[in-house]
Amino acid sequence: MPDPILEVENLSVDYLMDSGPVRAVDDVSFTLGGREFLAIVGESGCGKSTLLFAIAQLLAPPAEVAAGSVKFQGTNLVRLSDKDLSAVRWRDISVVMQSAMNALNPVKSIGAQFKDAMRAHGKYSGQEITDRSAEVLKMVGIDPVHLRSYPHQLSGGMRQRSMIAMAMLFTPDLIIMDEPTSALDVVAQRALMVQIKELQEQFGFAIIFVTHDMSLVSHFSDRLMVMYAGQTAEVGATRDIFDRPQHPYTKGLLEAFPSVRGPKTPLKGITGSPPDLAQLPPGCRFQPRCPVAFDECLTHQPELYPVNASLARCLRVRDRQADPDRMKDGVR
Repeated sequence: MPDPILEVENLSVDYLMDSGPVRAVDDVSFTLGGREFLAIVGESGCGKSTLLFAIAQLLAPPAEVAAGSVKFQGTNLVRLSDKDLSAVRWRDISVVMQSAMNALNPVKSIGAQFKDAMRAHGKYSGQEITDRSAEVLKMVGIDPVHLRSYPHQLSGGMRQRSMIAMAMLFTPDLIIMDEPTSALDVVAQRALMVQIKELQEQFGFAIIFVTHDMSLVSHFSDRLMVMYAGQTAEVGATRDIFDRPQHPYTKGLLEAFPSVRGPKTPLKGITGSPPDLAQLPPGCRFQPRCPVAFDECLTHQPELYPVNASLARCLRVRDRQADPDRMKDGVR
C-alpha cells in the first residue's frame, strides 16, 4: 500500500443522549494510502456516516469523539482548533455529502456556491474564480453554462457531479464521499462511478466512499471495510472479500443482491435488523441474526482476527486459524 495519508486509530464516537451516551462508532482503526480507494459498506445505522463526519471533524452535538485519533498527513485532526481545521478542510480534505439536492443551496446558482467556497479558503480575483469554476465543471462533464443554473434546474446526476466538481476546486489529497449515488438510477450510478475513478487516476487523490450497496464498489475500490453496529466486521482487499468473504454478515450482504450473470439463484438476505446501539446484545453483536452462531457467540465479544490478508470479527475465523482443517456449518 502507498504511504498512508490518513491513519484512524481506535476511533470512538458517542451521541450524548439524556439516557446516557450511545456509542455509534466503536474502536475503529484503519489506514488510507495516497491514491487509494477505500469503500465502507454496511446497512443503514451501522455508523458509516458518523465515522466519516468524525474523520472530517464535522460532528455536531450531541455527537462527539470519545476516544482515538484521526491523523491526516501526520497531524491529529481531533486536536485542531476550528481555525486550524478550516485551513485543512476543502483545500486538503473535501466532502461530498449524501443527496446533492439537500447539500446544495437551493437559492444560489452553482457558480455562486463555487465562488463562496473559493473565497472562504483563499484570496482570488473574480476572473480566477470564474475560470476555475468552469474548469472543474468541465472535469465532471458539465457545460460551464450551468454555472448560472440553480440546483433545481439540474438533473440528479448533474447535481451530484456538481458537488464532486466543488470538492475538486482545490484538488485535495483526500475526498470523502457519503453515499453520493443513493438518489441516482443504476445507469447514472455507473456513469458517476466511472467518472470518479477517472478523476482519481488523473489527479491522484485518495477516496473514502461510503455506500450500502456492495455491488456498486466491487470494481472500483481497492479495499473494502464492512461495518456492523458501529464496529469493523471485516476489512481487506475488495477482490479478496468478494471472492472469499470471511464474516457471516459480509456473506449475507453479498447474497442480498442479484448477479446479472450466471445461473439464477434465490436471494437470501439477512433476517432481522441491526441492533439498538443503546441496548446491544451480549457477546457478538451479529449473533442474533447469524445463521452459524454457536454457544460462545452468546457470551464472547470477538476481536478482529487475521485471515489471509484480511481481518474479520468472527469467532469461527479464530477457530479456523487455530485449526485450518476445521470446518463449521460450511462457512469457510
